Amino acid sequence: MMASINRQLANKWLKTNALLSNSYIARHIPPSRLLDRTNLRDMLSRYGVVVVKPVRGGGGIGVIKIEKSGSSYRLTHQFRSRTFSTFSGLMHGLDRARLNRQYLIQKGIRLATIEGRPIDYRVKHVKERGRWIYRAMVGRLARRGLFVTNLCRGGSQITAAQGIRRSLSSRDVVPLKREMRHLTNASTALLERRFPGLGQLGYDYGIDRNGHIWILEVNTRPQ
Repeated sequence: MMASINRQLANKWLKTNALLSNSYIARHIPPSRLLDRTNLRDMLSRYGVVVVKPVRGGGGIGVIKIEKSGSSYRLTHQFRSRTFSTFSGLMHGLDRARLNRQYLIQKGIRLATIEGRPIDYRVKHVKERGRWIYRAMVGRLARRGLFVTNLCRGGSQITAAQGIRRSLSSRDVVPLKREMRHLTNASTALLERRFPGLGQLGYDYGIDRNGHIWILEVNTRPQ
């Protein structure tokens, strides 16, 4: 039986800051800031690639990738990409795409890929009869041509073991699945202390090309 209370927490910024309070978890969270002109310019200078996403929202809707190359900027939203020769032009294009919603900026993670398609992982952690259990750990492979992996955006689902084996190597499967479970257990314990009443959590993990695990997002209403 599912927990009778299942608190919803839509604000990504609140969840990110809570997780950053733990030094072990913090090593697995991409550098993140709230979107404004100064923060975007600085993060593009530091990292070259960033992802901006709505503070409230899910399903990959509204997620935008921005890449800096020399003095130009490339903005990718769904299947469309536009290039801007100035930062002011980029900001104008971004303002039109985000429709006045509050966004956060996240360092772009160069995810491991399968045949050029990025893959990430969804781990579902739910509370039943007072105990947290695992309901799923699956890989989500982006539709060709897209950088978001959400199934509702045309991504396809494979097992986590298949995803790790095909994007990295067979020897990485056991340790990386174990690490995702450790991170999930630690994060769930922290979030439940900070936000009592949570009953289900969906963790989106990215694994980069060096095999480092990143917590891309935590959802309290996982699909």
